[in-house]
Amino acid sequence: METGQAEAERVFARHRGLLQAVAYRVLGSVADAEDVVQDAWLRWSRVETATVDDPEGYLVRTATRLAIDRLRSAQVRRESYVGPWLPEPVLTSRDIAEDVALADSVSTAMLLVLEALSPVERAVFVLREAFRYSHAEIAGFVGREEVTVRQISSRARKSVEARRHRYDTDLVTRQLATERFLAASVGGDLNALLEVLAPDVVLVSDGGGLAPAPRKAIHGLDLVARALATFAGRMPEDPSAEVLQLNGGPGVVVYTGRTPVAAITTHLVDGRIAAVHLVSNPEKLTGVTH
Repeated sequence: METGQAEAERVFARHRGLLQAVAYRVLGSVADAEDVVQDAWLRWSRVETATVDDPEGYLVRTATRLAIDRLRSAQVRRESYVGPWLPEPVLTSRDIAEDVALADSVSTAMLLVLEALSPVERAVFVLREAFRYSHAEIAGFVGREEVTVRQISSRARKSVEARRHRYDTDLVTRQLATERFLAASVGGDLNALLEVLAPDVVLVSDGGGLAPAPRKAIHGLDLVARALATFAGRMPEDPSAEVLQLNGGPGVVVYTGRTPVAAITTHLVDGRIAAVHLVSNPEKLTGVTH
């Protein structure tokens, strides 16, 4: 192998995780983020890397612009999506969960809020709030003037703050609630579910037309508890369920054998589950495969 090619691969490998993290937060899709990273590699492999003074800046700029372009087409596709659309769940590390800002930026609740932003607004918000790049750096990444980026950043932040819900961040509380939720759901124990769910809980299920799922969000304690009990009763034979680190915090992944069939993230208010996001679309579970 040529020395230059080996160096290009080494540099790209060092930044691959960052590129994947940026692209996922911009797109809310594991598969699309992986495609962005692959396209970024193809472009990087054609560059004389020795002439690039700032490889990280070059690669983040490339991945960001690819993600923006991909998000524009994805938003059109989502208009015809069957039922509610949720971000693709992804396994995350304990380190991310312990960093409140990073955990928040990858949570399904935040990724849903980001859907209200334009592709450029979303990219600017992610780069600034999750990765702490300066406005000047982001201007280079998205191809805008710094003063414009400052305006976009301010507008995006205000939009997010107006839409976001404030959920509990204490990991111990979230872990215990998720474990209780799993035990009650697996056992089909309505009373136990009623104890862990908030009175105004909402359940959003994403089957994408490929798995049984309600076509609208379900609101209210009794209706959500019954829907979850029904879902548990429809599990395939010999399922297994685990509490794993999912999108920056504890979540539940249900498997049949080694194949994931559902991923559930929960969001707490005052120690009780106020929102449940359940993804059963098989095409959106690649990020939780063992």
